[in-house]
Amino acid sequence: MVLGQVGNFLAYNMAPAALVTPLGALGVPFGSLLASYMLQENLNVLGKLGCVLSCAGAAVLIIHAPKSENVSSRMELEEKLGDPVFLGYLCVILLLLLLLILWVAPVHGPTNIMVYSTICSLLGSFTVPSSKGLGLAAQDVFTGDPSNQRALCLLGLLLVTLASSVLIQFTYINKALEHFDSSVFGAVYYVTFTTLVTLATAILFREWSDVGAVDCLGMLCGFVTVSVGIVLLQVFKEFTWSWNDVKKAPRKKD
Repeated sequence: MVLGQVGNFLAYNMAPAALVTPLGALGVPFGSLLASYMLQENLNVLGKLGCVLSCAGAAVLIIHAPKSENVSSRMELEEKLGDPVFLGYLCVILLLLLLLILWVAPVHGPTNIMVYSTICSLLGSFTVPSSKGLGLAAQDVFTGDPSNQRALCLLGLLLVTLASSVLIQFTYINKALEHFDSSVFGAVYYVTFTTLVTLATAILFREWSDVGAVDCLGMLCGFVTVSVGIVLLQVFKEFTWSWNDVKKAPRKKD
């Protein structure tokens, strides 16, 4: 798990978040395939179809994803963080989080899966940009640049933001797993988390500024394909449905 998180951190600093975040779901089908062949766990025909759809959607995402980064230095990052549009977006996210955590979650959280899922996904608007910004800030911290003290302050701010948001996320993920099936929550969480994180990084890093309409449509189709695959793999994994059931055709009555 630790190696996986380190890999995510490196990926966010090497590729656009609009590509890395949706592809994070590929761990689900690959884990299911490994468990099927190595641990002899049952993987029904819907699960296999979900694996195929997830991989196909990932290929579409890779083809149509933004090809280059629009923020490549700490100075550019600081400029983007001070953008009024992004600051306004953060204020809206904070207000929604306060509303959900203080008023909605205590009443409707145990009965509505979207409450905990939305809280964790909104927090992703802080975790992913913070992870991506840490790599940019760290480049200047260990250099002899006179401005490295400012870079150190930015690095500390991003670390505190990342740690706080991750801890709160884990808290509400555990609460969600106490009340809802992990497979259903995982599928819903993937869709909401990816959507909100892509929106946050698009506003902050402007990764979509040079993406054409065809590529935007391709990214949307790829994301929907991966989401359908994850739903088939997670939600319907308990179904006892095999290829033999598919081959059985109803006989015509005379």
